[in-house]
Amino acid sequence: MHKEDYFTFGTINTAAQAMARQLPVNPRAAAFSPANAALLVIDMQRYFLCENSRAFLPAAPAIVPRINALIAAFKKASRPVCFTRHGNDLQGGGPMAAWWRESLDRGHPLAGIDAALDAVDLPVIEKTQYDAFFNTDLESRLRRENALQLLITGVATHLCCESTARSAFMRGFAVFIAIDGTATWNRELHFASLRGLAHDCAVPVLTGDVKSAFAGPSC
Repeated sequence: MHKEDYFTFGTINTAAQAMARQLPVNPRAAAFSPANAALLVIDMQRYFLCENSRAFLPAAPAIVPRINALIAAFKKASRPVCFTRHGNDLQGGGPMAAWWRESLDRGHPLAGIDAALDAVDLPVIEKTQYDAFFNTDLESRLRRENALQLLITGVATHLCCESTARSAFMRGFAVFIAIDGTATWNRELHFASLRGLAHDCAVPVLTGDVKSAFAGPSC
């Protein structure tokens, strides 16, 4: 599967806005409500963000400032923010480890959350599968915070982000996914994932619109 930098620091605005215009809009979907929302930052680890890693996603660095801006907005509004960190080994990783024939052990030098992310004092949920709800306490955390909506950011759009979005929807959350706050191998996979989610379970949003919602009178 080829990789491409379909998002760069210079092109992400234009590219994301173009995607937004092409995505279907469900008039029955819930509107984003800052007072009811939680932010999930999925697997923004050095493994996917360092150029010397074989798992490097060229479009991922460009989404970092946008995720940080969302973190700041959520924290200012006292709304919950959670990170996830993926890890498994070839023996205990199950079908995922067998599929990729690769492991990302917890002690791997690239396994930590990238230092460019504002993760200080924020919870990090350890996960082993695409779905961030699988065998984790993510749902109970969200329930304790009275979160009714979940905004998903991070990597990779068509893998862990999409799987988690569908899982959240089936658990009764209103799901939003950041067009310019997620990234994957290439534009084709990114857009296809967003289009599929927009069809049946999640609302694609631009990070700038989310920040604007936090600045509105409802907050």
